Amino acid sequence: MSTKDLLDEAMKLKPEERFTLVEGLIKSLDEPDKKLDEIWAEEAEKRLKAYRDGKLKGVPMEEVFRDK
Repeated sequence: MSTKDLLDEAMKLKPEERFTLVEGLIKSLDEPDKKLDEIWAEEAEKRLKAYRDGKLKGVPMEEVFRDK
């Protein structure tokens, strides 16, 4: 069944049923991805090490949040 066929069938549902379907689909996209979390954790560790080794400079919080 194609995506278009699925959408056509979903449009035949009652509004409450469509809402439940949409809610379920959105929830499925919002689940944590452990592999992605690991990649970000590794990147954070690399950046922290580079900062501590003096290879990376920090930006003051006031500068980051200053209105432009």
